Amino acid sequence: MITPYVATEEDRRVRRLAHPGKKVSIVLDTDTYNEIDDQFALIYALCSPEALEVEAVHAAPFHNELSDGPADGMEKSYREILKIRSLAGMETLPVYRGSTAYMPGPDEPVESDAARDLIRRALARGEDDPLYVVAIGAITNVASALLLEPAVADRIVLVWLGGHAFHWPDTREFNLAQDLHATRVVLDSGVPLVLLPCMGVVSHLTTTLSELRDYVKDKGPLGQYLYETYLGCMDDHTGRSRVIWDLSAIAWLVQPDWCPSELTPSPQVTDDCRWLEADGRHPIRYVTHVDRDAIFRDLFAKLDRRAAEGRDDGE
Repeated sequence: MITPYVATEEDRRVRRLAHPGKKVSIVLDTDTYNEIDDQFALIYALCSPEALEVEAVHAAPFHNELSDGPADGMEKSYREILKIRSLAGMETLPVYRGSTAYMPGPDEPVESDAARDLIRRALARGEDDPLYVVAIGAITNVASALLLEPAVADRIVLVWLGGHAFHWPDTREFNLAQDLHATRVVLDSGVPLVLLPCMGVVSHLTTTLSELRDYVKDKGPLGQYLYETYLGCMDDHTGRSRVIWDLSAIAWLVQPDWCPSELTPSPQVTDDCRWLEADGRHPIRYVTHVDRDAIFRDLFAKLDRRAAEGRDDGE
C-alpha cells in the first residue's frame, strides 16, 4: 500500500517562496523620511495597480541625523506617507503609525497601530492567499506582529530589503542593524522571506539627477516631487549617482525576472552584524542580482502613464 503524500511545513514554505505569478495584496512598511528611496518605492507601488493592491502603509521607526530617535523618525515617516498619499490623490489609503521604539529584548514586541493592523489583515487571509508584506526599513513592526500573534507567519510572505550580500565583509546595514532583536525574530520565525541584500546586490540600482530630469521631473506632481527630493539630497550632483535600492522590493513582485534569486537556508546574525550559516535552518529566497535598467524603465513608464491620465492630482 502506497502511503499518501502529506505536505510538510517546509513544502508549504517553499511554495510560498515562489513568485505568486499574479496580482497580490500588499502592506508596505517603510521609514519614508529616512532616505529618498522609500518615496520612490511607495510611488512605484501606487503606480503598479496591474501587479499590486496596496492595502495599507505602515510607518517604521528610524534614528539617524534626520530624527531625534525612533519615535520621531516614525512620526516623520508617517507624515511623509500622508504627503505622498495626498499627491497621489489617494486620501482613502489607510496609513498607520508604527513602533515608537526598537524591541527592548528578544521576546519583547513593541505595540503599535501598525503591528495590530498587520495582525488583523494577515489573519483575515486564507492559507492559500497570503498577504505580502513589503518592508523597506527596520523590521520592528513585522517582528512585533509575529511575536504578538505567531499565526501571522502562516498568512504572510515577507519581502524585506535588509542586510548586505552574504559575501560582504559584514551585514551592518541600516535596516538590519537598527533592531537586531527584530531581525533575529524574523529570521528564526519560519515566515516565508524574500531577502534583498543591499551592498553587493541591490547597490547596483542607481540613478542620476540628469536621468531624473529627463524622465521624471515633468511627470505630474508625483514626478516633480521625486525629482525635487532627489535634487535636494546632495549639494553637488556633478559626476555623482545615488542608489535607490528600495525600488527592488517592489520590482520583485512586479517582475521576478528583474531580480534573480535562489533558495538558501535562513542565516543567523552575530552580535557584531555578520552573517552566520547554520545547518538545518529553514529556506528563504535570496535575491542575487537586480536588472537596473528594466526596473527604472518600468518606473519611468508608469510615471509617464499616470501623469498622462491626470491621476496623480486627484482628477
